Amino acid sequence: MPISKLSNSQDSFTLRDIVSRERLPSLLTALFLLGVAYVFEHFANIYAFAYSLRPTSNHVGDIILDAIPVIDLNFIIIEGALITIVLGTLLVFSKPRYVLFSLKALAVFIIIRAIFISLTHVGIHPDNIIPGLGFFDGVYLYLNFQTGLFFSGHTGLPFLFALIFWKKPLVRYILLSVSFVFGVAVLFAHIHYSIDVFAAPFMAYGIFKIARYLFPRDYELIAPASRA
Repeated sequence: MPISKLSNSQDSFTLRDIVSRERLPSLLTALFLLGVAYVFEHFANIYAFAYSLRPTSNHVGDIILDAIPVIDLNFIIIEGALITIVLGTLLVFSKPRYVLFSLKALAVFIIIRAIFISLTHVGIHPDNIIPGLGFFDGVYLYLNFQTGLFFSGHTGLPFLFALIFWKKPLVRYILLSVSFVFGVAVLFAHIHYSIDVFAAPFMAYGIFKIARYLFPRDYELIAPASRA
């Protein structure tokens, strides 16, 4: 069925359509890319962590971090991030038209960020807030290693999904607010340099454009839904 006809009814497209014969290859491709992306990011984090332990990988000065106090905001950075991931997943799968493009855009985001993490190695700021020993802290450390500095995933990922859901004002404003709150939190906790945070929205915008170029059919699927 042409996408133009599907666009007449938001409810006409369901999760069942994603696993249909027509779109199942796209779904399998999205899941494959996402799996590759997570493996790539994991090893990029391991590499960056190992490199950060070398004497040559020193922390650098930062005008903003040097001017603001260190505040423990781990409840936002860790628990808040995990809650956001869960709610974001529910949001995407509640809008079936968005699933394929969102998964592929997320994979591109993870891969590109992993590349940047691997390129330049800067030591963690000495005043950074260290995660605790709780369960959620352990999950956070496993996923992040605290050495994935440039660019900030906390700031960039919500911004990317704000772009994906741009024509849904409520969702857009919530995600932009989440991006801002995370950006402020990681700066006050001194776990990111200011350049990591301020560059993240620009990187996310570039990744969004790349995903649209690479996966036009998946984006075309959500374009009518964006106008609904």
